[in-house]
Amino acid sequence: MTGTSGEDVAVAVAERGAPRLPRVRGFAAWPAPGSAKKEGKALRERVPRTAHGGLGLDTGRPDAVSAVTESNAGRIPGLTPIRVGRMAATPFAFLRGSAGLMAYDLARTPVTGIATQICGDAHAANFGLYGDARGGLVIDLNDFDETVRGPWEWDLKRLVASLVLAGREAGADEDTCRAAARDTAGAYRRTMRLLARLPVLDAWNAIADEELVSHTDAHDLLGTLQRVSEKARANTSGRFAAKSTETLADGGRRFVDAPPVLRGIPDAEAAAVAASLESYVHTLGEDRHPLLARHTVHDVAFRVVGTGSVGTRSYVVLLLDHREQPLVLQVKEARRSALVPHLATAGFEVPAEEHEGRRVVLGQKRMQVVSDILLGWTTVDGRPFQVRQFRNRKGSVDPAALAADQVDDYGRMTGALLARAHAHSADPRLIAGYCGKNGELDEAMADFAVAYADRTEADHAELVAGIRAGRIAAELGV
Repeated sequence: MTGTSGEDVAVAVAERGAPRLPRVRGFAAWPAPGSAKKEGKALRERVPRTAHGGLGLDTGRPDAVSAVTESNAGRIPGLTPIRVGRMAATPFAFLRGSAGLMAYDLARTPVTGIATQICGDAHAANFGLYGDARGGLVIDLNDFDETVRGPWEWDLKRLVASLVLAGREAGADEDTCRAAARDTAGAYRRTMRLLARLPVLDAWNAIADEELVSHTDAHDLLGTLQRVSEKARANTSGRFAAKSTETLADGGRRFVDAPPVLRGIPDAEAAAVAASLESYVHTLGEDRHPLLARHTVHDVAFRVVGTGSVGTRSYVVLLLDHREQPLVLQVKEARRSALVPHLATAGFEVPAEEHEGRRVVLGQKRMQVVSDILLGWTTVDGRPFQVRQFRNRKGSVDPAALAADQVDDYGRMTGALLARAHAHSADPRLIAGYCGKNGELDEAMADFAVAYADRTEADHAELVAGIRAGRIAAELGV
């Protein structure tokens, strides 16, 4: 029997040429048509990077009180004064609650047309730590109520403007605040260029959390991050349940009222929330089903959350396992993204109506490297909700409480995280080609950030004046 040498096989393969396979739907073509990097660079002809420094003008812009009043539509009326009061606390707090007003403004600024999954609310306080499935902590974007497919610039502009406002509140001078915005954009740009050079799988999981501080040269943040991490590890369902529930005669537990933040609800309402968890389970992978099947639903309560979310329906559900150890789920109403009405103005496709909880969950999974293993969605009395773990070792840095010399470091870190999130659903070569090597985009984003921070301070002052004049009700300090 005569064998075939390796050299003979190599010659045969070379003579046969590449296999003639059809294009497979869902996969890239080969050879790749054109260069994504060159395509991105060419976009500078239509939208110069310096163009991002302007605010855009529109004489029909709603005033702050009208914008907040409109955004309160559909919320629980008795809770909207709490929302208004929280937004009135500081200009940064106003920005946090006014994603829709900023989207109105951003829709009148230049965009490249490059679409990606965006957070829609990527301000500096919407990054934080949370637990992964193996007990570790990761840091990433962590709020996706407004997520849609849209222009990457909107997320970056919201982030840099929020850094200026947070820096001002922290007592940093104007040069420091502007530098933080500029360096945030610079970190975004450099990270996108790094991701564009990597193999796709490496880019997908790039910038491991233990390397993030070094990558962004954020060493001044190490002590703060360590303190936040220690608090996050203790921020669990068990700790929340120990403080917020009482034991019943049969050994079960129920939530204890702590108004206005936590309160009991009528039995029929609680039963509807509990019943909705059956359909929620089917939005999870089947490998998660045995985990939930070993827990019993014991109680449901209403809990007020956030700044922009105040007034939406939000519940906490107490589950206990066979050892009476708690797991708390949050069932949070998912409203239509505040960005959707403004996408068409910017030339982007308006998404078809869908289950809003599903939109939030899928958007989160598209942007995060690691997501909550119990993230899903359901419907309660015809309203869409998202479901997630509550107090899943979550922790966050308050950017408005940082030392002045830390604001810049924090900005660079969040800029890098935002680039990683965008690169999951847009080709990083395309965005990197547009952003380029020099700091032209960084300076333009810093110009925008300072100007928009000034506009937000004026909006905040308008809201405060409206409260004093009785145009809008507010409950302060809650």
